[in-house]
Amino acid sequence: MEQIMHTQPGPVLDEKGRPFPGYSTKSVLTYNRNQIKAPAYRIKEWDFYQISNEELCLQFTIGHTSYVGQVSVMLFNFATGEKILYKEKLIPLPFGKMGMGTNAETDSVLKYDKGGMYMEFITKNGVRTLRCKCEEVETEIVLHTTMPHSLVINIPFDEKETQFYYNHKINCMTAEGYVKNGDKEYKFDPADSYGILDWGRGVWPFSNEWYWSNGAGKVNGEIFGFNLGCGFGNPSKATENIIFYKGECHKLGHVTFEMDRENWMAPWTIRDDAGRLELTLYPTYDRTTTAKILWIDNCTHQMFGEFKGWVILDDGTKLDVERVYSFAELAVNNW
Repeated sequence: MEQIMHTQPGPVLDEKGRPFPGYSTKSVLTYNRNQIKAPAYRIKEWDFYQISNEELCLQFTIGHTSYVGQVSVMLFNFATGEKILYKEKLIPLPFGKMGMGTNAETDSVLKYDKGGMYMEFITKNGVRTLRCKCEEVETEIVLHTTMPHSLVINIPFDEKETQFYYNHKINCMTAEGYVKNGDKEYKFDPADSYGILDWGRGVWPFSNEWYWSNGAGKVNGEIFGFNLGCGFGNPSKATENIIFYKGECHKLGHVTFEMDRENWMAPWTIRDDAGRLELTLYPTYDRTTTAKILWIDNCTHQMFGEFKGWVILDDGTKLDVERVYSFAELAVNNW
């Protein structure tokens, strides 16, 4: 397939609210929610951070679906299956008033401080500081960028020409910090802890399904990472599939996810359509989340464990991958 790469500045949407399909490896297009041609209650915006090592996973979310907002923090041990903490604040009918940013790379502050929930995401000079305080929980994580490239996609949907998904994923950030939960403390060491940012903006069909996997670790002593996904929107002009290694990015075409829906803990295998990637996840933990509120009906199986397999870089080099700990997921949503 021939993918469109955005290299020049421009808007995410045209004058009729239709997306300009394509991808880039940094923030090139300009997101402006005032250009969206859809009811306010259909707009979705979120900043989601995940920090993990070989055992622990920490997740922060600030986002909204216009008719409901969410601020949450979760920590769990996917090696043992222990859910350590979960704090959540739901905000009714925020309708774009949560101060969500328009660019994932520029200096910014995203903050929520109400009703006993304090969360703040600070981006300054490429360094990200994440803080949260809620009851007996206190966290502070600092993320440092290690790659000059990231993955940005702008994709349409076949159902309606003004529906779109503008998404920026930043991989392979080293993570340092702590989580205090009462009298217990959990630490993340930058030697083996990595963070990702999933920054999403868009309008899409009420019913949708996607597969997604993202991870980072070390291969041959060098930082290695990937973002892989399918099933969401029309990816004919750009996929979200990419490999990061030694500061370079290697773009891939379409991928498929193979798993046993009757046994989620069985291995998951991801392959691309050009014979350049085969990664198998051996799960140790199924972080299943469900939400059924009024017309909302969502279910996600986010499987954590160790990835093993291989990838082929643009120059033909084959990398053997093992001991990369992360996740793959299947999300089925009606929202």
